[in-house]
Amino acid sequence: MAAPLVCTRFSDNYELKEELGKGAFSVVRKCIQKHTGLEFAAKIINTKKLSARDFQKLEREARICRKLQHPNIVRLHDSIQEELFHYLVFDLVTGGELFEDIVAREFYSEADASHCIQQILESVNHCHTNGVVHRDLKPENLLLASKVKGAAVKLADFGLAIEVQGEQQAWFGFAGTPGYLSPEVLKKEPYGKPVDIWACGVILYILLVGYPPFWDEDQHRLYAQIKAGAYDYPSPEWDTVTPDAKNLINQMLTVNPAKRVTASDALKHPWICYREKVASAVHRQETVDCLKKFNARRKLKGAILTTMLATRNFSSKYDVHGRSIATNKKGDGSQVKESTESNTTLEDDDVRARKQEIVKITEQLIESINNADFEAYTKICDPHMTAFEPEALGNLLEGMEFHKFYFDHESVLTVLGKNRGINTTVLNPTVHLLGDDAACIAYIILVQYIDKQGVPRSHQYEETRVWHRRDNKWQNVHSHRSASVASTSSAFSPSAINK
Repeated sequence: MAAPLVCTRFSDNYELKEELGKGAFSVVRKCIQKHTGLEFAAKIINTKKLSARDFQKLEREARICRKLQHPNIVRLHDSIQEELFHYLVFDLVTGGELFEDIVAREFYSEADASHCIQQILESVNHCHTNGVVHRDLKPENLLLASKVKGAAVKLADFGLAIEVQGEQQAWFGFAGTPGYLSPEVLKKEPYGKPVDIWACGVILYILLVGYPPFWDEDQHRLYAQIKAGAYDYPSPEWDTVTPDAKNLINQMLTVNPAKRVTASDALKHPWICYREKVASAVHRQETVDCLKKFNARRKLKGAILTTMLATRNFSSKYDVHGRSIATNKKGDGSQVKESTESNTTLEDDDVRARKQEIVKITEQLIESINNADFEAYTKICDPHMTAFEPEALGNLLEGMEFHKFYFDHESVLTVLGKNRGINTTVLNPTVHLLGDDAACIAYIILVQYIDKQGVPRSHQYEETRVWHRRDNKWQNVHSHRSASVASTSSAFSPSAINK
């Protein structure tokens, strides 16, 4: 299809039909393009109800979807802004989830799994070639174009997608779905395109045996497994899977993202390129049985989460395809797939990730103090930052000179610290977001150290910091620190550890 049509009003080109799904600020309805008679899904967003940040996210998602045109991606055909509503016109996908279709098949083999992951990798490769990282690859977002046998797999839901430059690696926030998160995201390290490949590895593992490589009811233990890359191929179910399939999984589930296979290279793997010769064509009934249980567990968790969210009135989790936390189906087979599981997407609430970002940058600042690294400290702080410090005797300080004094005494800050051991712990961090580009964090610092007599000691103080984001970079613009409970010494000051 040619570039999206530019028109003044939605009704000029489209006729609205029945409702397919509903969200907090939007409704999804089937629509007919008047001059072609083709059917689409129109998401209608009430822009009056959107916050400035919600509107930015909507624009970002629409911008990303406009440049992705691939047979294995749910395509945005039109975007129309009117005074009160924004209309997004997408492919109408009616085949449901890929994973649900597999369990309904009479025959499913390793070769079929190869064909499925090939289509997924084709969509991911197209995204990466166009500088897009999806960040939320999971079964719920893998749909089928129609109910016709052999219908194309379509990647959907670009609500968490981000744009990157080349092979850029950066901290873009904590986002994704628990079982599919990569080690680098969980470690809060810079990340990029490889996070999608990790998720593809998890999906391929499930496609072959019907259960995930990483699993634990306790999320902390689950994350520990993922960070360690602790998965295996237990008997007997993996005994019938070819070594080539396992080899591709290993390349995808490589903990080091720099060594992880790329989408383009994965598509060249023999298990995909030469599946007729390499992949087994034997029916995998045990995989289908396990996948049925896996699907049922996902749906149950999704239903429980739906109830919880409805009770708490968390009603803003709807993506640009009109998906809510529950599944909306119409009798004609049309479906607007929705994000389920608790196992549900963790986009911070968006808020959660932004708060974690503030905690992370605060920890980096404290680490620069502990390491007496003034250069790192100045990169995080505004050069004109203000501060209330106990040592300033009630005066408001401005600039870096007061702080630099303590960094210049590195012999006390680091040498004594290394010799006798100093441990700093941040307790009870509480973040308040002040709009999109400002935040305030309050916390307690607990300092443990060994005094000159070799006696373990500790003291604590309270601290508040105000952060401001400029040019997509957070900087500390103000700090306020209380006197220490054990002494009036500064975190910078050597007096506390000289006792």
